[in-house]
Amino acid sequence: MLNKNVFTFIGCDCEYEDAKIVLFGAPFDSTTSYRPGTRFASAVMRNESYGLETYSPYQDKDMEDYGYYFDSGDLELSMGSSELALQDITNRTAEILADGKLPFMIGGEHLVTLGSFRAVYEKYPDVHIIHFDAHTDLREEYLGVKLSHACVIKRCYDLVGDGRIHQFGIRSGMREEFAFAAKHTDMHKFSFEGLEAVADSLAGENVYFTIDLDVLDPSYFPGTGTPEFGGVSFPELLKAMHTVIDRCNIVGMDVNELSPHLDPTGASTAAACKVVREALLELSKGDC
Repeated sequence: MLNKNVFTFIGCDCEYEDAKIVLFGAPFDSTTSYRPGTRFASAVMRNESYGLETYSPYQDKDMEDYGYYFDSGDLELSMGSSELALQDITNRTAEILADGKLPFMIGGEHLVTLGSFRAVYEKYPDVHIIHFDAHTDLREEYLGVKLSHACVIKRCYDLVGDGRIHQFGIRSGMREEFAFAAKHTDMHKFSFEGLEAVADSLAGENVYFTIDLDVLDPSYFPGTGTPEFGGVSFPELLKAMHTVIDRCNIVGMDVNELSPHLDPTGASTAAACKVVREALLELSKGDC
């Protein structure tokens, strides 16, 4: 059984036995290719989450009406070994799944998704991935390294194969990655166009939902390691999240790639916190 973190994300303070959704942090950024700092995201977000209310006017829901959000704190991850860090993430996710609860991870760089997804795939081998991001993340390797945030979706593809990965908002990557996606993934460039049809086609299917926050345009979200202009707006992201969570059976989720110190205004951290709050409330699906 996991113990409650001393300082929790807002509204995530129930007991583990009562929890349906378990939050945990994966503070890892050892393969970040441009500007590091995502290892600090989960701790900073916990503190800054108290600038929000538990009530969402977008959904007319309040986290206090749901007594089942639990924050187990940050993992203590190896900064010298990506594989050891990923294994710790896999173990935490597997423990949460084994107890019949939904794992919700805050990264960290996007490589942490692979650790959580390995555990989800072990339990749900039929799982699909819905991936929001600015970047393809489909490289076979980056500077000779296969375990990199630039390769994370390719490593997930190595597990699930064709027809199971659905990518949205993509606007950056190597030519070879886009060519690979054209043959092997369901990629929707630049926006969320086509998302409703995909979500409808996956209704009732098990879905792992991963959100790289740089899917947002840097004018909304400058606090990230690899900003890419031409992204979506914050309202567009909230609407897209609602579409996915409302129509699909989410069996695991993560939000990643906030680098809080890169936006000294704190606006990016506030946006990330709001994404997590809205996602947690969406995952409740109205079950008070």
